[in-house]
Amino acid sequence: MVLIDDSVDSVDALSMLLELEGHAVRVAYDGCAGLALIEADCPDVVLCDIGLPGMNGFQVAQAARRMERVPLLVAITGRDQAEEPGRAAHAGFDHYLVKPVDPSVLLDLLARV
Repeated sequence: MVLIDDSVDSVDALSMLLELEGHAVRVAYDGCAGLALIEADCPDVVLCDIGLPGMNGFQVAQAARRMERVPLLVAITGRDQAEEPGRAAHAGFDHYLVKPVDPSVLLDLLARV
């Protein structure tokens, strides 16, 4: 699994939760580094913030959709505007979760992968 978020605190908390649940997590703090991890690791799941430096989450999702092996793309963001889930879906995200993410919702989603 690849986790892309520019918030160190969010990354630390979320990766700790996921690792405690048995998930291997690779982390990137910007969109370009995240896309490089996706290309290198071919993960099953990508958790990606929308507001990233360099390359935003929408751009990461669009690039990931063009890959040979497309991961499950989950937007995890603080953006809670009504139009954002539609923009995320259009960019290629499969799911849209608003921070702070309910751990049970995220873990249930990952259990279905």
